[in-house]
Amino acid sequence: MSAMPSEGVPVIILREGSARTRGKEAQRSNIMAAKTVAAALKTALGPRGQDKMLVSGFGDITITNDGATILDEMDVQHPAAKMLVEAAKAQDSEVGDGTTSVVVFAGELLDKAERLIDKNVHPTIIIDGYREAADKALDILDKIATRVNAKDKKALKKVAMTSMATKIVSADSDYLADIAVDAVLKVAEKKKGGYRINLDDVKIEKKAGESLLDSELISGIVLDKEVVHSDMPKLIKNAKIALLDTSLEIEKTEYDAKINIETPEQMQEFLKAEGEMLENMVDKIRKSGAKVVICQKGIDDLAQHYFARRGILALRRVKKSDMESLAKATGGRIVTNIEDLSPADLGYAKLVEERKVADDKMTFIEGCKSPRSLTVLIRGGTDKIVDEAERSIHDALSVVKDVVIEPKTVVGGGAVEEEIAVRLRRYAQKLSGKRRLAIEHFAESLESIPAVLSENAGLDPIEITLELGARHARGEVHAGIDLKNGKITNMAALGVIEPALVKKQVIKSATETAAMLLKIDDVIAATRMRAPPRGPHGAPGAGPGGVGGGAPEF
Repeated sequence: MSAMPSEGVPVIILREGSARTRGKEAQRSNIMAAKTVAAALKTALGPRGQDKMLVSGFGDITITNDGATILDEMDVQHPAAKMLVEAAKAQDSEVGDGTTSVVVFAGELLDKAERLIDKNVHPTIIIDGYREAADKALDILDKIATRVNAKDKKALKKVAMTSMATKIVSADSDYLADIAVDAVLKVAEKKKGGYRINLDDVKIEKKAGESLLDSELISGIVLDKEVVHSDMPKLIKNAKIALLDTSLEIEKTEYDAKINIETPEQMQEFLKAEGEMLENMVDKIRKSGAKVVICQKGIDDLAQHYFARRGILALRRVKKSDMESLAKATGGRIVTNIEDLSPADLGYAKLVEERKVADDKMTFIEGCKSPRSLTVLIRGGTDKIVDEAERSIHDALSVVKDVVIEPKTVVGGGAVEEEIAVRLRRYAQKLSGKRRLAIEHFAESLESIPAVLSENAGLDPIEITLELGARHARGEVHAGIDLKNGKITNMAALGVIEPALVKKQVIKSATETAAMLLKIDDVIAATRMRAPPRGPHGAPGAGPGGVGGGAPEF
């Protein structure tokens, strides 16, 4: 790219081959990319949404309608589309649900903005209008939200079931919702002004086999590990547990050394000394009172033998994250030096047992003292069902957590979006100028959610949304779409409840993403760097002065 100053001499600004898109063309390109991503996800929204089959470059297949998973597996290249993907990921990490809604809503906001831009409404005015509408929408949401008791299991169960109603596991959502609610309430810590919940404290283990109804919540930790020696006990009751972050092996020296062994007796003495060192390690652990040893690193074969002779159950090469979960669950301390191990460092569990689950052996550590870390063991007919169940339970855990942290709920079925849209229109009628147009278009974009829900259920979206709008105009705040029966009804009576926090985050994320994309009027794409020229034997050739001809192309 070059510019022509008054003297007529071109000034090179960008690398040769760089592409530049400006003005409305840049805006249209970004909007089109975002709308394409939204269109891909639109059919997955709601309990009647369709599933996507995603095939990776290695041939791995994922079947899901979870927005976060779909976007994660899609190889999106366009920069604007990537921003929409980032918004969905932020939604997932923040509140754990509503990812599809964010993308669909943001796509509609951009679609409506494009129409205003075509009418020569400046993007800045649209952005200001959208942000004002978002602030007003959040105020309306607070007013129509229902405050609930953070420990009300019935309300929390309804929230979990609503989240899972859109998933493959919906038929078993009643059972799985109980697991999600119990898990979150058990790891919730009472703090000043509310609760603190870390979902990392809920470990999810999955194993294909049996049915979803055989999934269970374990008050402790399940490790996908088997006992290291066949002669070790497979069950220990009232177990005292040593958690070790050290190797129970003879460590190699940091420097090279040679040992000259000239007779069989010397070899015997050498091996005996090694054995004594390992036996001393095992005895030190036994003297602390430990009946179970869980080691993050390796355990020598001879040490395994000594543990077995002393009736100690041992596991090795346990993940660091699992070790931290075990420390929380059992109340033990992770020790890095065996010499420092004392009875005070040991954790406790009523039961440590190796069990056969499907074709594999797993170790269950149950009955921990006031466990601050739990395990959800997911079962299912196939690997694909188990994977989707894991995603569904993650969403259920997240929405329950959202309500416990901010105990406010709203009804689903498009009711809350329609109510906000109706009130926004009333607010916009008091305004004048182009800003009013932006707020009205924001309201229309919100109405796209119930429209897409009804379309995915095979209903007439125009007819449904018109009736829904009329019902809300008459003051029926909880009127929403009963997608199972194809009619408008009171969603609160049906028990279709969602966290207010998720809806808030949808509005915030979608508005900010749309505003960021609308503010872009110039896209400058640098050219890819060329690969160095090849030499006569296929090796990279040298550039001038023996320097390679450039970086490889990625």
